[in-house]
Amino acid sequence: MKLTAAFLIALLGHEALAFTPATFQKSTTRISHLFSTMEDPKKVKTEKAKKLAKLEILKIESNSLVTPLKEEMQTEEIFVNKDAMQILKYHGSYMQTDREKKGKPKDYQFMLRLKQPAGELAPDLFLLLDDLSEKYGQGDLRATTRQCFQLHGVLKGDLKTVVSSIMNIGSSTVGACGDVSRNVMTTPAPFTSPDYEAAREYSKVFGHLFRPMTTAFSEIWLDGEKAATVETWGTEVGEKFKVDEVMKHDTGRGVVLPHSVEPLYGDRYLPRKFKIGVTVPGDNSLDIYTNDIGVVVIMDPANPSEVLGFNVMVGGGMGRTHNKENTFARAADHLGFVPKDDIMELMKCILAAQRDHGNRDVRANARMKYLVHTLGIDSFRKLVESYFGKDIQPWREMEPWKYADWMGWWDQGDGRMFLGVHVDNGRVKDEGDFKLKTALRVITEKYKRPMVMSPTQSILIRDIDPADKDDIDTILRSHGIKAIEDVDPLARMAMACPALPLCGLAQTEAERRMPSYIERIRDVLAKLDLDDEEILMRMTGCPNGCARPYMAELAFVGDGNDTYQLWFGGSPVLTRTAWPFLAKMKDVDLEKSLEPVFAMFKAQKHQFEAFGDFTHRVGAAKIEEFCKTYDNVHFV
Repeated sequence: MKLTAAFLIALLGHEALAFTPATFQKSTTRISHLFSTMEDPKKVKTEKAKKLAKLEILKIESNSLVTPLKEEMQTEEIFVNKDAMQILKYHGSYMQTDREKKGKPKDYQFMLRLKQPAGELAPDLFLLLDDLSEKYGQGDLRATTRQCFQLHGVLKGDLKTVVSSIMNIGSSTVGACGDVSRNVMTTPAPFTSPDYEAAREYSKVFGHLFRPMTTAFSEIWLDGEKAATVETWGTEVGEKFKVDEVMKHDTGRGVVLPHSVEPLYGDRYLPRKFKIGVTVPGDNSLDIYTNDIGVVVIMDPANPSEVLGFNVMVGGGMGRTHNKENTFARAADHLGFVPKDDIMELMKCILAAQRDHGNRDVRANARMKYLVHTLGIDSFRKLVESYFGKDIQPWREMEPWKYADWMGWWDQGDGRMFLGVHVDNGRVKDEGDFKLKTALRVITEKYKRPMVMSPTQSILIRDIDPADKDDIDTILRSHGIKAIEDVDPLARMAMACPALPLCGLAQTEAERRMPSYIERIRDVLAKLDLDDEEILMRMTGCPNGCARPYMAELAFVGDGNDTYQLWFGGSPVLTRTAWPFLAKMKDVDLEKSLEPVFAMFKAQKHQFEAFGDFTHRVGAAKIEEFCKTYDNVHFV
């Protein structure tokens, strides 16, 4: 039986609060014996220790993410072996092949993902990525759903050049993948108000706090030399918040490990990937409830320019596996409020709780959402408090959540403006008369304005002089980019993962299929006189949920053989998960499957009720009943 602080508290009562997490570990034998005796007094048999999962052993033997990747990068092969491929993820890269290419040899290539806390993208970094994509990649850039760029099509022989170029300009790929804290998200709106500035700043703080400390990255990509430029976000917040000092500060409660390299991660790092998001009250443009930790900046009512503290939520996550009910998408629970001075220590304690008690035996159940779900939020709070050494305060009431993608022109708050540029499914490319990649380069070279990656795969250009507004619009229009008012709202709110042909997990299409689905669904809505409806739709090629489909009002989740699961009921402000309506919808049956549901929505919705709220309210049974009686004769 796996022991947790919360479980011991429930068993031993308040006396258990005197224990520290380190004490719990030392008490394992005694308590295990107690449980064994309680379950069967005659059976006092000592269980054999479970063998570590292969991946856990690999992490331990990697010498802090060096072996066997360093050795594999020095071979003349165009690929790396399976073990090196796992370690490579921590360095920000996945090995891929074009699954549509027939025959052998396979065309091994590498996808490289950047680390961009708060989604920030400096002008020189964008120009570098543009150059790298042309010289070493497949000629385009892919905006992810976690506010960073991916570069596809890099060959193994060029990987070191690309990674070192990124590191030497003050950026990084470190920890963009792997069992560590991933890119820290925030609302992309670059308003200059104190609350928005705090959200951006603390995103960088958490990104810096939870960075892997191993020297593997410089050892492999920079031949052991230091990067020419330190990560920009580290220089911005490191000294101001004394991040390294806080990281290593040991309260004696088991948060900091006795490890010479990784004081927070140890030699096994985390059981699974770990995601953090930061925002301000009311702004849910980043899907805050899908994160392992969601942080909301709370300003001081007595002094609105000062941060009072943070509301903290835990246990969100999207990934699941088809036909395995013990895997599921989950929206985060409210953990409570913490004062500003305690936020970094609390974040460390939450990470330590997952590090020590997350499921390392079954990888499909390794995310922190399963630990929170199993314990319940109250017991999980007690577990975190056993590391924290004090009570977590009650959640502070806030204004209701709203969703905004921040597209189009906005006043920034300091006399300047920002512009949200919609990117279909995050693909920044030149294709025919549509030349988004070139347009962004022209604007960047001319005005040298920084950009911000959007959580919905689009891009915001910030710090624009109002006098330059018309010229920037002219540049965009001349390169075939529509004004935001000319973009179909279905397309504007839609997201899709890359899926085929490169993703090894994809079961069917997503990015390449979504544009046609938007057109077909718009036709069905128009037929029913629902032209004005805006429905938040998402699509993935597999159940892992990279485009966060389970929060959408309407979602398509790839289930193989050109079929999709159809999900309904997510909130238009992204605060609850959806539910599956159809197990396998064939591509050809899209209109047949959705028209009856849209017809019911039109006939029975409340005034101003969104599609997701409607389907959530009426439920699957009533929708199924209506669909059975709907006249589908025109589809025969």
